[in-house]
Amino acid sequence: MNRIEQVFRKLKKNSKKAFIPYIMAGDPAPDVTKKLVSDLEASGADIIELGVPFSDPLADGPTIQRAHERALHNGVTLRKVLALVRDIRQTSQTPLILMTYYNPVFKFGIEAFVKEAVHSGVDGVIIPDLIPDEAEEFIAFARQYKLDTIFLLAPTSTEDRIRKVINASTGFIYYVSITGITGSKLLMDETMKNTLTSIKQLTRKPVAVGFGISNPEDASAVASVADGVIVGSVIVKLISEGKDIAELTRSLRRAI
Repeated sequence: MNRIEQVFRKLKKNSKKAFIPYIMAGDPAPDVTKKLVSDLEASGADIIELGVPFSDPLADGPTIQRAHERALHNGVTLRKVLALVRDIRQTSQTPLILMTYYNPVFKFGIEAFVKEAVHSGVDGVIIPDLIPDEAEEFIAFARQYKLDTIFLLAPTSTEDRIRKVINASTGFIYYVSITGITGSKLLMDETMKNTLTSIKQLTRKPVAVGFGISNPEDASAVASVADGVIVGSVIVKLISEGKDIAELTRSLRRAI
């Protein structure tokens, strides 16, 4: 049982839901990221997503796009993010997930990336532009080296797509709450609730919801129907403004 599975089992046993914050590795500077991870742990983060900067982040809205640009300007690469994870692992056992795009992984080499990620202490990977239909090689290596593969579902997902994502996903399933980019406004409607119900009828794997969650009220509403709540843009925005994230993240943890 890996760290992600352990976290969800423990939370379920205690009737709690997972708080999963997202930050961009290397933003505002590489040496700040380790402290931010520590701050998120202190605020009650159960799992932490680390963004890997990329030049064409198609799933991300303006706030996280600018974080990509700042991190790239700071010279942050996939290899440097893996080195950062190794450093974080000296003092932390909180599950860490990389959110990256496929191009850096492909350039690195699929098997080489998976091996190095696991060796560095990465628990799982989210690749928004890699769909299960085209991920057979990646999934095979991930299973071999025990790296969780977290795929995305959306309000528009058909039952066939839901089944494919369930079969391909380990760790948890990422439900995108909106048909848009990160930073968009959350819409808690019957479509979302019905889709989550459909997913949960087909699998016992945890389902975490992200995109559009920007305050404790949103987080509480999502936690009532999901196993985990993913919050990114609002945290990244505070970091970009040089503000303390502790008050927000603690309030999100309480709400969840």
